[in-house]
Amino acid sequence: MVTIKPTKIETIKAKNSNEKLTAAEMGKLWATYTGNTMAKCVLTYFLKHVEDQDIKKVVKNALTLCETLIENIKEIFIQEDFPIPIGFTKEDVDLGAPRLFSDEFYLHYLRYTSKAGMSIYNIAIPLMVREDVREFFINTLHSTVKLITEVNDVLKSKGFLVKPPVIPTPKRVDFVKQQNYLSGFFGEIRPLHALEIAHLYDNIENNIASKSLLISFIQVAKTDRIQRLFIRGKEIMNKHIETCSQQFTKENLPSPPLLDDLVTTSTIPPFSDKLMLWHKIDMFSMKIRSYANGASLNVRRDIGAMYGKFLMDVSLFVEDAANIMIDQGWMEQPPAAIDRRKLAQK
Repeated sequence: MVTIKPTKIETIKAKNSNEKLTAAEMGKLWATYTGNTMAKCVLTYFLKHVEDQDIKKVVKNALTLCETLIENIKEIFIQEDFPIPIGFTKEDVDLGAPRLFSDEFYLHYLRYTSKAGMSIYNIAIPLMVREDVREFFINTLHSTVKLITEVNDVLKSKGFLVKPPVIPTPKRVDFVKQQNYLSGFFGEIRPLHALEIAHLYDNIENNIASKSLLISFIQVAKTDRIQRLFIRGKEIMNKHIETCSQQFTKENLPSPPLLDDLVTTSTIPPFSDKLMLWHKIDMFSMKIRSYANGASLNVRRDIGAMYGKFLMDVSLFVEDAANIMIDQGWMEQPPAAIDRRKLAQK
């Protein structure tokens, strides 16, 4: 395995002295910087405890990648006199805390979070106007693709990778002939098509990783209010996993196994409550996009209604978690437009 490290992106401000960062560029750089400061804390802790040498190389590559991204963005921010976000620091991780996860979990975690990162970077690229920022996100996306490929290869070599369900190859091109193709609540209900299966499987897999992470956070959270929120998050994940898996059961298709047993019995927190709460806000926010993607490619009414309920569940969770972050004074504000009304009152 080679170290995955994106090429350092040279800024071009000297050639384009009047080219300011757009709101899209500020927002995406800010979110990427903050997210990777969190990832650096988590991966540094993982690296402290990993024993399997193949998995250790993957974790080390992931850590190198996020450290490089942090430095590249910091350079752009300094050049623009943009205040460096605080994000997460050494204060948010205790490297002396006992092991909270087995080695296998590190691979599933990286698969889970890399998919979320790829979504951010993929959407950012068409919105980037300044050449150096666009090249940064293109390079970051390519590096993340290499990372998740490496993760999948090691998962497969260790026998940990569970493939999505296999369905028969069509014998001919066919067309939908009846309106009941769209039904799902009453009458004859057609089998799931390939895109519906793909997104149901992806969401089950993501929620299984999310649930196991929540189990670990429940064990080590110091604040009762935050612990109760994590318990609620776990219950949401249980329900969503069960509901999606039932769709597969009806079609005699397999679902991926749970990862709950990959969490140890340690109750000593390796991460601050701030980091854990922000982590779940971040990943539950990504579920909104994932569920919306699944809904957009679905044409069965019952599954569409299911995704609508899922979106409400995770949106309310994110709002309540954000309120706790605000109450604790932990939520950094992203760059924002000018409040003209407030300005006029001065």
